[in-house]
Amino acid sequence: MTEYLLNVENLSKSFQFGGIFMGSKIMAVDNVSLRLPKDNPCITSIVGESGSGKTTLARMILGLLDPTFGEISLDGRKLKGFGKKEFYRLVQPIFQNPFSTFSARNKVDTYLYETARNIAGCKSAALADEAVGRALDSVGLGLNQIKGKYPNQFSGGELQRISIARALIPSPKLIIADEPVAMVDASMRMNIVNLFKRLRDEYKVSFIYVTHDLSTAYYVSDYIATMYRGNVIEYGNAKLVLGNPAHPYTKLLLDSIPKVGQRWSKDVVLPDIESKEYASESCRFAPRCPHATEQCRQSMPGLAEIEENHLVLCYKYHTEKNCPSM
Repeated sequence: MTEYLLNVENLSKSFQFGGIFMGSKIMAVDNVSLRLPKDNPCITSIVGESGSGKTTLARMILGLLDPTFGEISLDGRKLKGFGKKEFYRLVQPIFQNPFSTFSARNKVDTYLYETARNIAGCKSAALADEAVGRALDSVGLGLNQIKGKYPNQFSGGELQRISIARALIPSPKLIIADEPVAMVDASMRMNIVNLFKRLRDEYKVSFIYVTHDLSTAYYVSDYIATMYRGNVIEYGNAKLVLGNPAHPYTKLLLDSIPKVGQRWSKDVVLPDIESKEYASESCRFAPRCPHATEQCRQSMPGLAEIEENHLVLCYKYHTEKNCPSM
């Protein structure tokens, strides 16, 4: 039996807007499955524009939102079976804005020591010093550089590295980084994604990297999942997915982001999000897809494996798989 560090099975999350009778329901995440291997640390990126469902998915894995349907297992156990401290020894978050992670009223090192004592279980000051110092050293900082200082005494890049150090203190198996370079200077972005690669190899920690930035995702990822309107529409080895994209939406994203660190251009963003697209039981990209058929407008395709480690949610590849002569 294959063992997984993370096993997300048929996960869905719906939100109700307005009243019960006159309101509308949006499936922010719809029937998503995702697996991370247990013994082979990897970086899996979840990419898509705002409203695609990627942050909602990340928040469910972190236990910050309850799924409407589906199951999440960590290290072979259901997520709901973990106590808070036990969970955070296994999984750690890194959020988008490092200045909101740390209160302006508290010294930064107090957060690191709280994590060392309360999550990592350091029983003495010496053990806490050792754990904090080791984590800071791994991100290129020293305890003497941060001790007694407040968040406003650091740059965004420095503070995000401190956030990463804090996440490393309990020696987690999985770090979920939600847009961790979105508010960091361009000069620091590659430093941080390079750090993720090094930590994967040295600490044997896996990452889920949630991002708008396909360029850094291509550079840092082992695997990549593209999301659109709550669905994972393409998944697989990052070099296969981004080097030879199969879904027209993935192709659109690649065309719209030509430079490292650049978000979607306003000129190529798809039209405003419509609740009826989230509620659709057919392909949600069909209204905008140049290859859509009547079948696409009537029902939702399943994920088709077009090559090893490359899946796509598209009827075009179902046809080619079932009818090779076409």
